[in-house]
Amino acid sequence: MPELPDVPDLLRTAVHALGGTERRNQLTMASAVAHCLDTGEHLAVQAGTGTGKSLAYLVPSIRYAVRTGRTVIVSTATIALQRQLVDRDLPRLADALHESLGRRPRFAILKGRGNYLCLNKIHTGLAEEPPVGEQLFDAFALSRIGREVRRVTEWSSSTDTGDRDDLAPGVSDQAWRQVSVTARECLGKARCPAGEDCFAEIARAEASQVDIVVTNHALLAIDAITGIAILPEHDAVVIDEAHELVDRVTGVATAELSGGTISAAARRCAKLAEDEDVDKLEGAAENWEMLLDELPPGRWDALPDGAGAALAAVRDAAWSLRTAVGPAKPGMDAEAAAARTQAVAEVDDVHDGAVRVLTAFDEPDPAKRQDVVWLAADEFRSAVRRTVRMAPLSVGGLLRSRLFGESTVVLTSATLTVGGSFDGLAVNWGLPPQAATRSDTGAASGAEPPSDDGDLKWNALDVGSPFDHAKAGIMYIAKHLPTPGRDGLSPAYVDEITELITAAGGRTLGLFSSMRAAKAATEAVRERLGTPVLCQGDDTTGALVERFAADEATSLFGTLSLWQGVDVPGPSLSLVIIDRIPFPRPDDPLLVARQRAVESRGGNGFLAVAANHAALLLAQGVGRLLRSTSDRGVVAVLDPRLATARYGGYLRASLPAFWETTDPEIVRKALSRLRD
Repeated sequence: MPELPDVPDLLRTAVHALGGTERRNQLTMASAVAHCLDTGEHLAVQAGTGTGKSLAYLVPSIRYAVRTGRTVIVSTATIALQRQLVDRDLPRLADALHESLGRRPRFAILKGRGNYLCLNKIHTGLAEEPPVGEQLFDAFALSRIGREVRRVTEWSSSTDTGDRDDLAPGVSDQAWRQVSVTARECLGKARCPAGEDCFAEIARAEASQVDIVVTNHALLAIDAITGIAILPEHDAVVIDEAHELVDRVTGVATAELSGGTISAAARRCAKLAEDEDVDKLEGAAENWEMLLDELPPGRWDALPDGAGAALAAVRDAAWSLRTAVGPAKPGMDAEAAAARTQAVAEVDDVHDGAVRVLTAFDEPDPAKRQDVVWLAADEFRSAVRRTVRMAPLSVGGLLRSRLFGESTVVLTSATLTVGGSFDGLAVNWGLPPQAATRSDTGAASGAEPPSDDGDLKWNALDVGSPFDHAKAGIMYIAKHLPTPGRDGLSPAYVDEITELITAAGGRTLGLFSSMRAAKAATEAVRERLGTPVLCQGDDTTGALVERFAADEATSLFGTLSLWQGVDVPGPSLSLVIIDRIPFPRPDDPLLVARQRAVESRGGNGFLAVAANHAALLLAQGVGRLLRSTSDRGVVAVLDPRLATARYGGYLRASLPAFWETTDPEIVRKALSRLRD
């Protein structure tokens, strides 16, 4: 193969072809990524909004793939970024670099099996089965699901991808479950009558032949946790939106066990085993549900009285039923084989969940346990559903051995430093802290370097931002307001929000800590403003953002997805209001357990867990303001603790260097000038 142009030349070619301008920090990042791929050292890169970080990691990744013949995995947290990469960035980049590389780079998107239609399920009629569970007793929901399944069935004959995201309009999760299978429920290509036409298998086959595979953090986690090679063979991974990695991996590794899930697994086996075996698991489900009804919600530090016996009964009954059903046998017709495979998968989940809870407390030291176990009481259609959940206390060891130990990894996001340091996230990823002696940031983590069998090396780089934050924006902290309480928005907060939006002439994104607060604020200020206020939930989030961006007088209020998912450059967004520091719920069982684990190592659990969580989300919310170099505006944090609390400086160190003030009069005048 002829010598390829180096990364700076390729980046210059790409930027000019795409009509962009060369940026120093983009080149710095691209060069660092290229060095990482060449040396095998891991890299964490913080790249502020406007850096052009997608090109900065795609260009060196494509060059590496073309030069070595090896696939590079690019993982994202959101569908929006996946779509941007696959529908816009990669096609344009492939065209731009075709001549320089001597061939057109190839790319594909790969999702979990459950995102694709299962043709076998549709062709055998299994898709028409009524869903098991609460919907069985809701005639309206049942008819709606039936209509959706019929529509998807008709669509199956015309779609080229079978990808759920290509179905418009979409369908409910309940309906999609009727036409898809999980990896454990799948018969496998060799045994499935529709194996040659399987959409998931076609997607996997395409992914094995390309340079860049775009996937998501969840699939990356499944690939790592199960040890099953879902992703094509690779030795390099780029993780965009890396601040989300720990939460997404935790979500994949979280399991639950309720009376309903156990009973549903038993009913799935009703026609496949003797009544005695099915009834045994049904009885264990009833016993488990009765026990949970008597227990208070919250974290378990030990097995409650009676739980050990109830779980052992579930475990043993599930194993007996699984043995009775048995796996699909050669020569069995497709419908019977699919039903048996699905039943075995559900019973396996029940058995494994019971074993996981039973063994969770074998380690006497809570800070060294693998799992956190808690009882959740969730409201569902005005009823309370009790479920025991299990989640890993830490995913660092898993990521260290299954991700960093096997591939060269680049982690990037606009927000990776917490309190001014990369160490907070690095330790959660399973990487050793960078510095032996650290300031309050290091003390906050209370972290021991994870046990290191080999020489695991990583570098950190903050390439900055093209924005001059001190000249483009104001950080206003409403120090005069009362500390937010649990009783909702106080009249003083409503007054402050109204005055700020009036000064801005609308053009406000309101980010709230809960949906209840967002709705309450919307109702309160609509009566007092002469400009429109939209609230998340009034329509789809995408439609609301479009309406917000199209009308400068409109404001938009909402919660979590708006903190990270809104990109509205220009005058339609001149003010971001944040109602309070986004600390996690103080009664979150998993986060409380993680805080205690840090404290047991001599660290500050509050800073390492709750404050780090708040700092990352706060940085994401603040990042909604400046989306182009011509943007100007104000971030207004109504929570005075950002200025008055001891941890306020730690949180502010995670934010861009805006010009700061606590004077409301200065801010209102600035917003009025922007409006005019």
